[in-house]
Amino acid sequence: MTTARDLIITAMDEAERREAGQGELSLALAGAELVDLLAASAVTLDGDAIVPAGTPAFDDPLLEQSAAAVVRQKPYESVEYWLWRRGRDLAAAYAAALAEEGSLAHRRGRSPLGTGRVAVADSADHRAARDRWAAHEPVLTALATSAGLRDKPDDEPPAPPRDPVGIVLAAVEDAVTELEAVRQRRAIEQAAYDNIWRAP
Repeated sequence: MTTARDLIITAMDEAERREAGQGELSLALAGAELVDLLAASAVTLDGDAIVPAGTPAFDDPLLEQSAAAVVRQKPYESVEYWLWRRGRDLAAAYAAALAEEGSLAHRRGRSPLGTGRVAVADSADHRAARDRWAAHEPVLTALATSAGLRDKPDDEPPAPPRDPVGIVLAAVEDAVTELEAVRQRRAIEQAAYDNIWRAP
């Protein structure tokens, strides 16, 4: 199991209670992949620059794609740039991967993540993701919070330490904040445009 798979499973489990936005979830998934690449020593960070390291093999095809997508020539890309580039439509890609491998089951109710009336089927992977979520594992919890699957606690702890994983988590939170700012700016611009055409 990977952190990204745990996150997409958690998002689908939580969809009836609280559905994550596609953009926020995609950014968080890109961050989750980077956390796993760091854990596998496929990359390291030099400040906020992603530096290629080893070339381990991954059982997960999407994580394999992620490793192959790392820029291997200088100047290396920043964590922030990685999140926006790799995160494009990543939530849909993970949902499609679950469907393709037969990990989804039909259910009644509204559709999560645009995948139809489905839920994650019971499996060892699903149970492992649920256990990690129930245990409030810090990395998964931080990514899920950035994706909008839970509220930030009122007594939010200090910012993550500036170790590589902390840098990634902070970058995900910053990217999600930027995404919301862009949406608000576009909404204001659209409202202003609409008002011009409504004016007598």
